[in-house]
Order: sequence, then C-alpha cells, then structure tokens
Amino acid sequence: MRLQYTTYFTWLMDELITVPDFPSWVCDVCGRREYDQVAVNQLHLMLNPTSGRPTPRRYPKQPQDHQVQLPSSNLE
Repeated sequence: MRLQYTTYFTWLMDELITVPDFPSWVCDVCGRREYDQVAVNQLHLMLNPTSGRPTPRRYPKQPQDHQVQLPSSNLE
C-alpha cells in the first residue's frame, strides 16, 4: 500500500462534508483505499461539537443518613 492524497467524504448530521487532499492508503494491486486512521481521528475530533469544552464533573451522590432498624428481640 502506498500513501496517496484523496478526497474524504463523511456525513455530519444532514450535511455532506468533503475534505480534499486527505491522506489515504491505496493498494497497488486492487486500488482499495483506506483513509489514514490518525488523520480520521483528528478530523472527528475537530468535527465533534463538544470538543474544546470541559467535560462536566459528576460527583457521586452523597449517601443519605439512614436509620437502621434492628429487629426487636423478644427476650422478656
């Protein structure tokens, strides 16, 4: 496989996104193409609507004070 730059296509909601000159690996024998995974991950990070925003901290719920009722003993 050899590195070649092709156009990358993907859908973002209902919009078609095209990225020219995107790195991909092309088979010398059959021509099959695989987009470079590092570049795909970087693109997905850029297209992610929540990227760059801090993640909300989730604190565990504080245990409520429960009174434990012990069974009554009949030792009279």
